[in-house]
Amino acid sequence: MHITALTLSALLAVAMLQSGVMKFVRPAWIRQFAEAVHLTTSQLHVLGSLQIAATVGLIWGIWFPPFAIAAAIGLVLYFVGAIVAHIRTGDRNMLGAMVFLTFSIATSIVLGVDVFLT
Repeated sequence: MHITALTLSALLAVAMLQSGVMKFVRPAWIRQFAEAVHLTTSQLHVLGSLQIAATVGLIWGIWFPPFAIAAAIGLVLYFVGAIVAHIRTGDRNMLGAMVFLTFSIATSIVLGVDVFLT
């Protein structure tokens, strides 16, 4: 179970780092997503910072698992909020948020079970 927890944490960390950095770089496709849910540039930067902070927590969690669990749970809340924002604005393009939500939930569960069993 420990290898699974580490693998999921590392994969989620890489995905969140890439997504967080893209919110600062703001290529055209990110700007389109942001406009669809009415996000300003400063809000986009805050969201990117949260994803990068989660990346740090997931990586630190390799040595101190409560950090990884907290980061993964934070990402669950982050993506629930993202889905709510899509629904409130009538934007149906929320597949990415749903995939990341599922990935964050799975990582949280596996990390919790791993800590509980060790």
